Amino acid sequence: MEDIAARAFWADLRRTTQARIGLGRTGDALPTADVLELRAAHAAARDAVHNPLDVNALAAQVNALGLGEAVHIRSRATDRSEYLRRPDLGRLPSDTATAPDTDTTPREGLSAVQYTGADIGIVLADGLSPRALTDHGVPMLAALAEILGDRYTLAPPVIATQARVALGDHIGQALGVGTLLVLIGERPGLSVADSLGIYLTHLPCPGRADSERNCISNIHPPEGLGYIRAAQVASGLVEGARRLGRSGVDLKDTSADPTLTGSAALILEATDPA
Repeated sequence: MEDIAARAFWADLRRTTQARIGLGRTGDALPTADVLELRAAHAAARDAVHNPLDVNALAAQVNALGLGEAVHIRSRATDRSEYLRRPDLGRLPSDTATAPDTDTTPREGLSAVQYTGADIGIVLADGLSPRALTDHGVPMLAALAEILGDRYTLAPPVIATQARVALGDHIGQALGVGTLLVLIGERPGLSVADSLGIYLTHLPCPGRADSERNCISNIHPPEGLGYIRAAQVASGLVEGARRLGRSGVDLKDTSADPTLTGSAALILEATDPA
């Protein structure tokens, strides 16, 4: 009876989280089913890191949104192995610029990025989970365009590979945008291998510190944050950053504050400590 009650207790808790809790034991080891699930999750996480992004397919989907022709930027990391060993190279754009091979191949190189002076630039970066960008990048971009497009001018999207977040600073400067949003695959875990993050940097330029950015993480519906909600938070962050004149630690997300109601719940509180 006690064992049945314990299983029921843990079963109820497991429905509220993706974490592996209360798995039980078979002798001195985990049950075989749980061991196999763990190995499968580990394999999925490794695949999410190492399987390359299909740039041509993603560019075709991005171009179909009608936001402008996507440009492809590579970092200085020449392959996935170097990308993982040398994070610094993932933050710098490659000096190589190439013309498109076919009509379906996006233009490449930082020199292909045209200055726009737009309010907002959006970069789709593979990061540590190209799978996350494949699964969620285009619908997240569509949600951002729907919510931000009526109030701000948007630069044509840029696709970045072997990319770290700071690579966006070079792209944002080349675009001449006021605020940059980097949609990037987050580090896979043993519960989620396809989580997408959005990093916002106001007045992007090389040398920005991580403390000068805001992050919206855990975007992977249906279990994680949904596209519309993430876009609403991003919209509030953009408004707050433009009001404050900077992004980062001085820009606070109050959209989930229960004391705020209505439209105020979607606005970010920008406070100037000075």
